[in-house]
Amino acid sequence: MEGASDCRLEAANAETPAAEQPPAGAGEAGEARNAEPQGEPLLSGGAGTAQTDELPGEGLGHHEAMENGEQGVCEPDGPFSASPEHASPVTVTSYSTLLELRNSEREKETSQNAVLSENVTSSTATGSIIEDNKTLMWSMATFCETIQSEKLHLDLGHFPRKAVQQDYCMPDVIPVRVQTDSDTFQDVAVKIERPTFRKPFLGGFKNRITGVEFHNAGSQTIPKKRPEKGTTLFCRETQTVFQKNKRQQTANQTSTQMTKVGLYVSNVTDKLITPGKYLTAEEYHKRRLEAVIVLQKYFRRWHARNLVQKLKEEKRLRLAWEAQEELRKKKEKEDKVRREHERRLNPKTKEDFELLYHALESWRQEEIERINGTLTGAERKAALCGLLEQEAHLIASIGRHKLNADEENQQKAVLHFLSKCAQPKRWKAYDGKTTEMDTPYTLRARELLEIYRSVSMNDIPQDERIDVLLTLRCTVKEHACELTKEIVELIDREVDLMSRKVKECNLEGLRKRICTLFLQYIKKPEFNPEVAKILKVPPDPLKLYKNVNFCRSCENYLPSTEFPVPANSRTIGRCHLCCKLDNEARRRESFLKYRLILENLRKSEAGYQDDTEIVFLVQLQDLQYMIENIWGCQSALSACSDLCDLVMVRWDKQQEWSPWNTILLTKDEADAHLKLCNLQEAYEAAFIHRIKQKHIRAKKYFAQIPAMTSFLPRSDKRANAS
Repeated sequence: MEGASDCRLEAANAETPAAEQPPAGAGEAGEARNAEPQGEPLLSGGAGTAQTDELPGEGLGHHEAMENGEQGVCEPDGPFSASPEHASPVTVTSYSTLLELRNSEREKETSQNAVLSENVTSSTATGSIIEDNKTLMWSMATFCETIQSEKLHLDLGHFPRKAVQQDYCMPDVIPVRVQTDSDTFQDVAVKIERPTFRKPFLGGFKNRITGVEFHNAGSQTIPKKRPEKGTTLFCRETQTVFQKNKRQQTANQTSTQMTKVGLYVSNVTDKLITPGKYLTAEEYHKRRLEAVIVLQKYFRRWHARNLVQKLKEEKRLRLAWEAQEELRKKKEKEDKVRREHERRLNPKTKEDFELLYHALESWRQEEIERINGTLTGAERKAALCGLLEQEAHLIASIGRHKLNADEENQQKAVLHFLSKCAQPKRWKAYDGKTTEMDTPYTLRARELLEIYRSVSMNDIPQDERIDVLLTLRCTVKEHACELTKEIVELIDREVDLMSRKVKECNLEGLRKRICTLFLQYIKKPEFNPEVAKILKVPPDPLKLYKNVNFCRSCENYLPSTEFPVPANSRTIGRCHLCCKLDNEARRRESFLKYRLILENLRKSEAGYQDDTEIVFLVQLQDLQYMIENIWGCQSALSACSDLCDLVMVRWDKQQEWSPWNTILLTKDEADAHLKLCNLQEAYEAAFIHRIKQKHIRAKKYFAQIPAMTSFLPRSDKRANAS
């Protein structure tokens, strides 16, 4: 069946709630439209817009307005009118009248569509019929398509009309007339922006009485992005503390009562409260200020007391540390004096004998000064002669100690040499563990070492001595040569003499010969292959001609390594042995303290790992000249003259050590000096100038050494760069 009229619904009418539509005509449909939407929510709460509504003023029933992206509501199986009382079956007369009205309405609509088609530049139309049991949502029309729908509503009291919906296709550009003046208009071309997303269904409400559904409206405009401010923003949920309101009911119920007619309430427990003095704002703030001042006083007192306690504790710790350091230094000095005394009583090394000769010279000088100050004439000469005899006696005693020490040191050197041959092979694995391995050569060397220790032992029983000699005889008899034959003959002779009950004191010479020959046997690589890696191979005499010098004191030709070369010498002087004899006979100086200073300096410079070379070129005599003549044998800061406590360190720790980049300080002062970052801020200008003068003197002295001249320009460049 066909209706009587067509109607075009716009998107604005579709999104307008039913409560805001114009009043409907007669019938219950108009009342249903004006009623409030007492309905149940579809998906989500909130006020919405009506997607279904009746034609205004006529009450023809429901119709649908579909926009792109929105879901419509359609009930194809429902009645054509909102009220079943006005519905009536269609007759032949009414149907012919409806056809005539429809034809006239279509002619008007055709003329209007012709005008609209002129504004559309390009469009295509496709037709399809929607089945009766489907809604417009099934059409899946795009933005540029037109949907036409018809609905027929028949009523006995009204003419039947046909509702025709045809969506308008918006062109890309539309002309808009804008009034620029009171009587002037201007046409402006406006570009239409197409939506790039499908509008979602946001839910809504449905009126239970009228069946009208109200859908939540959505924005058609994409929200603008906020400009980035360069700071990280957080949402409100992460910044707001979650709060929850909860009602609470007190457990005890209380009430108040007052006296009235017929009721007496006792006032024995009542308290009378009288208002106090009114407190102004100035007085209130004044009281708070006074209270704050009192609190500040107590806090400052507490803070000052803690500060004083802390200072007292620091002072106590400082005094305890200073006392401990004094005790440590005192103990170190006592240990040093005790060690020197022991070394003088039992000298064993070259340094010990140097100390002994130095002490002898000091004693001699003191005695000479005492004799010259107290005696004159013949008594003085007699005292000096007696002093000379005492000096000769002491020198002879020192010589005897020296012979014993040389013999003992020689025996220790031999045992150390043999122990070094008998050591197993060692190497370090990837995990840091050391692996040892014995070879047949090391086992042979260890066997010979044990035999030598047994042979060189004294005061052992005769039976054990015979067993040792037999073991030695079997060992050397494996190789036939003149040396082994001589050792076997000496062993047989000692065994024969021991069987004749000869005293041991008479066998000392024979036993020494056996030990000496057996040591020669051990040192031969043919009998002990492991010793070949340790023995010093004599150099080729032809290669020694250029490095051999003549000593004018002992008149021997010696290699150049046996001659000391001080910085101020121009020719080759005496050898080391002649210099040592001259020192023991005349000056009797002790170089032990200077040697310790040089060793400590080289150890500290090796820790920097900056490839320093000058410190290893400086000789003991050069260091002694620097300490005595340039630095005056005292610290540059505290003037401490104890050489045992003095060390040499770098003046500027950023540059390598050199005689013109050094300073003589005590050990504590050196540790504090190396922690400085800026010397100009730590020391005064006068002190820095004095140190620079000493550096200039050292540079002038060491410039005489040819090996040192190559380091002078490099040090000047580094100093200028720094």
